[in-house]
Amino acid sequence: MSARFGGRTGRQGKLSQWLLGRRPKEAAADDGGREALLLAAAAAGLPLAPAAHPAPGYRCSCDRVGCPTPARHPVSFAWQTQSTTDRGQIERWARHQPEANFITATGMVHDVLDVPVQAGREALERLLGAGVEVGPVTESDDGRMLFFTLTRGTPEDEDEWWPCELDCHPETMDEHPGLRWHCRGSYVLVPPARLPGDDDQQVRWVRGPEHALPDPLTLLEVLTDACARHAGTEPAGTAWPLRH
Repeated sequence: MSARFGGRTGRQGKLSQWLLGRRPKEAAADDGGREALLLAAAAAGLPLAPAAHPAPGYRCSCDRVGCPTPARHPVSFAWQTQSTTDRGQIERWARHQPEANFITATGMVHDVLDVPVQAGREALERLLGAGVEVGPVTESDDGRMLFFTLTRGTPEDEDEWWPCELDCHPETMDEHPGLRWHCRGSYVLVPPARLPGDDDQQVRWVRGPEHALPDPLTLLEVLTDACARHAGTEPAGTAWPLRH
C-alpha cells in the first residue's frame, strides 16, 4: 500500500476545494459526490473498506440484535486485510453497495485522535491560530471530532506499534467520553457517512484529506488540554490509545 500526503496536483486541489465547498448533504445525496469523496480519501492514502449503514427504526443494516455501534462498523470480519486505497476496488464497492458507509483502518498509515466536538473545535481554533500544521479533520453529528495524524508505529518499529486494545471496546465506547486514540487494530468512519436517526445525522470533512498528516504528538497536548476543560478537570497526564 502506498501513500502520498504532500504535493497535491492542481487538479486534485481544485477537486478538493469543490468537494469541500459543497454542502455535506449535497455531496452525499448523489452517487458521483459520494464516490468522489471516497476516492479523494483513498488518494490521500487512507485505506478504506465497506461498513454498515442505518436501517429504519434506529437499527443497523447488519441486523444484529442490539448492535452496539449501528452503522459505524465494517461489514466484514476481514476488514483489516480488506482495507485498500485501490481506486478500482473502491469504485466497485461504492457502486455495488450504494447505501454503505465506509471505514478507514487505522494504525497502518494513519492514526486518529477522537475527541468531543466542543473540545475539538476549541483545539482546532487554538492549533490553527498558533500556526500548527493540522491534518484532515472530520466532525460527526453524534458529537465527535476526529483528527487524522501519521501513525506512531510501523511493522519495522514493533516496539512503538501499540495496539488499540487497552480499555475501550465498541460495547463500552460510551464509558470513554474523552480522548480516544485509534491506532493499530481500530477504525473510524470516513465521509460521507450516515448515522442512525430521524434527522439525517452525518459525518463530514471539516478539513479535507488533501491536508498532510501531522505527527500526533504535535496535537496531543492541545487536544488533551481542551478535553480536560470540556470535562471540567485539569489534565491528569498523557492520554494513551484506547480500543475502538
